[in-house]
Amino acid sequence: MPSLPTRQVAVPRITLLISLLTLTVILVASLAYEAHDAARSHRVTAERALRDYASVAAWEYVANVQDRLNASAGEVLSPVTSVRASSPYELLAPPDLLTAPAGDILECRAVSGDSARVDFRVDLRDGSVALGRTKADSDFVSWLRDTVVTHTRLRYRPEMRYASLADPTRAPGRVVFYAIRYAQHGAPLAAYGFTSCPRAVGDGVLRDAMSTHALLPASVTGGAANDSLLDVTVTDAAGRVWFRSASAGAGPTATAYSSDVSLDAAGVPLTVHASLRATAPERLLVGRPPASRLPILLGLLALTAALAAVALMQLRREHELARLRADFTSSVSHELRTPLAQILLFGETLELGRVRSDADRRLAVETIVHEARRLMHMVDNVLHFARTSEGRMQLDRTPTDLGPLMEGIVTTFAPLAQERGARVETEIREALTAAVDGGAVKQIVLNLLDNALKFGPRGQTVTVIVERGNERARIAVEDEGAGIPVVDRERIWSPYVRLRRERSTGQAGSGIGLAVVRELTELHGGRSYVEHSPSGGARFVVELPLAAGPSGATADDAASPDRRPREAPRELQTWAGRATRRVTRGLTGRAGRT
Repeated sequence: MPSLPTRQVAVPRITLLISLLTLTVILVASLAYEAHDAARSHRVTAERALRDYASVAAWEYVANVQDRLNASAGEVLSPVTSVRASSPYELLAPPDLLTAPAGDILECRAVSGDSARVDFRVDLRDGSVALGRTKADSDFVSWLRDTVVTHTRLRYRPEMRYASLADPTRAPGRVVFYAIRYAQHGAPLAAYGFTSCPRAVGDGVLRDAMSTHALLPASVTGGAANDSLLDVTVTDAAGRVWFRSASAGAGPTATAYSSDVSLDAAGVPLTVHASLRATAPERLLVGRPPASRLPILLGLLALTAALAAVALMQLRREHELARLRADFTSSVSHELRTPLAQILLFGETLELGRVRSDADRRLAVETIVHEARRLMHMVDNVLHFARTSEGRMQLDRTPTDLGPLMEGIVTTFAPLAQERGARVETEIREALTAAVDGGAVKQIVLNLLDNALKFGPRGQTVTVIVERGNERARIAVEDEGAGIPVVDRERIWSPYVRLRRERSTGQAGSGIGLAVVRELTELHGGRSYVEHSPSGGARFVVELPLAAGPSGATADDAASPDRRPREAPRELQTWAGRATRRVTRGLTGRAGRT
C-alpha cells in the first residue's frame, strides 16, 4: 500500500513526460520539414534566377550589338544622309563620298566567300543605280535596285539611322547597309549605302559585343569575364553560325539555364542563344549553397523552452491584444461597410437603369468612384502599417518642393471636406525643399486631414501649414476640435489606440492612421508630435529633413544612418530594365484617426 501513492503520482508524471517527448518529436519533425522546405525553396529560387541571368545576358548582348551597328553604319552614312537637300531636284552626290568615312568599318577580310565592299547610290526618283570605285555584276545591281526601292517604300522610316538587307540566294555573301537622304519637305531622294559580309559582322560587331561589354552585373559575377560564365551562339534561320563565343563547345554547358532572343540588325533574322556554363552557378552569387541551418534549429528549440517559461506572462497580454483586435476588426468592418453599401446601391441603380437623367447618372458614377477611393485609401493605410511593422517599407526619397505638394493634396481632399461641411486651407510660410518620398508624405497628410475632419466639428476650418523649424521642414495640420489631452499625446501614436471619448461617441476609425503617420515619418528620419493649436483644437506636426545640396544627402541621413530606408538589390532590375521608378497613386479617401 505505501507504494500506491507513489505509483499514482508517477503515472501522471510519465504521461506528462511522454506527452512532452511527443510534442518535442513533433516540433523537431516540423523544424526538419521547414528546413527541407526552405532548402527546396532556395533551390527553386536559385534555378529561376540562373535562367533569368541567361535571359538578361542574351538581351544585353542584343542591345549591345544593335548599338554597335547603329554607331558603325551611322558613322559611314550620316555624312551624306544627315543633311537634307534644299530641293527634290538637287543634283545627287556620287557614292564615292562614302569611301573616306568608311575606312575599315565592317570591312570584309580577304577570305574565300567574302565579297568586296561596294559603295552605291539608288536614285529613288528614277530607280537608277550608281556604284563607287568597286563594281558589281548586273544581277546584284538589279537585286539591289529592286530590294532597296521596295524596302524604302514599305519598311524604312525617317527616324531610322540605317537599314540592313541580305539575301543568301540572290546576293550570297553580302550584307547591305543603307540610309535615305531626304529633301527639305520629307521627300526621299536617294538611298546611299555600302555592302559588307556576314564574316565582317560576326568577327567584328558580334565578337566585340561579347568581349568588350559585361553581359551580367559585376555585383553578381564578381568581375569575371563573359567567356568564363557564358556561351553565346548567333545563328540564322537556316542554322548557319554567324558567331560562336570562344568558350562555346569547349566544355560542358548548363543548357538548362539558357535563353534565345531574336536579333534583326544584319538584314536577316538571327537568333542569339545564351547559356550559362556548367561552372557558372558556383561563381555567381546566387549559386552559393545556403549555410547550415543546424544553429537555427538548435536556437529554435531553446526558444521553445524559454517560451514555455513565459507563457503565463503572455496570457495577460493576449487578453489585451484580443480586445484590441476585436476593436480594430469592428472599426474596420464598420468603415468598409459604409462605402461598400454606397457602391452597391448606386451600382445596382445603374445596372437596373433606374437613373432619370444624365445628372443622376453622373452623380451615381461619381459616388462609386468616391467611395472606391475611400476603400483604396483604407486598404493602403493597412498595407502601409503592415509593411512598416514588418520592416519591409522602402522609400524613394527625392528633393521635393513641399508647397506645390501640399496644395495638390489639399485640392484633392477638398471635395471630402465640403461633404463634411468643412474647409481646408494651406499656408505656405516658406518655400522649402525636403528629401522625401512624395507618396509617403501624401499618405501622412491625408491621414492627418481625415483625422481632423472626422473628430472635429462641422463647419470648421482645417489649416495645413508649411514652415521651417529646428532646421527641418515642418508640416502642421491644425483643426478646431476638442484637442488632445496632454496625457494622451504620446499614446495616440500607438497602433489600435483610440481615446475613450471617441469610443463612447461611436465615431468610426481603424486605430492605425496615426501609427502609419509616425512610422512613415521616422522612416524619413523625422519626428511627429501633437500640441495645442492656437485655434483651440489640436495641432499635429511632422518634421522632415531638408534637402541639403546637389547630392540630396541630409544632415539627418548622416547623423542617423540606421533610419535610412534600405535600397532594394539592383542586380536584374538595374541591368534588364534600368527603370521602374515607383509611381505615387492618388489617394483621396478616408483614414481612421489613430
